[in-house]
Amino acid sequence: MITRDTQSDPTKAVNAVAELTHKEHVHAIWGPLNSGESLAATPLIARAGIPQLDSGSVDTLIDVEKYPLAFRNSWSNQQVGLAANHYVLDVLKLKKVAVVSDTTGYGAASIAGYVPMLKAKGADVVYAGSADASNPDLKPELMRMQSAGAQVIMPWSVNAGFLARIINTRSQMGWDVPVAGQTTLGSGQTKELLDKPEYWAKVYSSNFLPCCYDANGKLPPRTAAFVDRLRSAKIDMGDTLLWWIALGYDGPRMIADAVKHAGSTPKQIAGYWNALKAWPGVNGDISFTPKEHNGYPDNEIVMVQANSFRDGAFSLAPGYNT
Repeated sequence: MITRDTQSDPTKAVNAVAELTHKEHVHAIWGPLNSGESLAATPLIARAGIPQLDSGSVDTLIDVEKYPLAFRNSWSNQQVGLAANHYVLDVLKLKKVAVVSDTTGYGAASIAGYVPMLKAKGADVVYAGSADASNPDLKPELMRMQSAGAQVIMPWSVNAGFLARIINTRSQMGWDVPVAGQTTLGSGQTKELLDKPEYWAKVYSSNFLPCCYDANGKLPPRTAAFVDRLRSAKIDMGDTLLWWIALGYDGPRMIADAVKHAGSTPKQIAGYWNALKAWPGVNGDISFTPKEHNGYPDNEIVMVQANSFRDGAFSLAPGYNT
């Protein structure tokens, strides 16, 4: 397994892909690991004719006509947005929504995708805007949301600092509205940047059933066995989200399974993946067809309580019905 650290930089990702495909002559690529990098790198991987397993969520990364060898073993923006919008509008019964993102490729795609989805469900999107993730003062943005009558803030960013500043500012303003959106809202990195632990109340993040606790505080058997193996190997999970660790375990294993059972040519790897049905990943049950390369099941995408974070996993959000 040959690895390259692209440092979340699309230019470095493009250079790494060129090296992996033309110098190392790899048989398959897992990654890049965020959507901004993948938007730049996926067309190059496709032109090289290399099978790609992608963990980025931007919808346009997967297109069987443009990128016939690109498969996604995580979820798409569309799927996560549907789950979050369902929770806000149908469970919390809130209609006046503020949507905010950072200015990355992921953030821009999220705003463009989620605002029309909310409106189609009957939401009143009273604020939709983007801000630089490094902006130290987000109070003007939140004051505009408050003045517009927002009942909930839906932020879309993978930047823990940006998300923590939204949560801190909301609480400092004494504005008691829920915050619901991206998975990083519930990360240990976000928690560490909060001014007070209680600021994490009424924060709901996207997550995934295999990495959630049941009513008895137990993980599903497959996930629990995986966590036990990590602990036995003395691997420190720290404050990392469990689904990220599981995704990192599942991706290379899906490639290894394809090579083991079918062979290592692009046709053999893609052919194996095209026939997968409920492949038992730790992070989810993955299925592909020749015409559908989004593999994550809709019914395993849920919303959780950020402040229930423990060992990388969460309890389901209040009132949430899987």
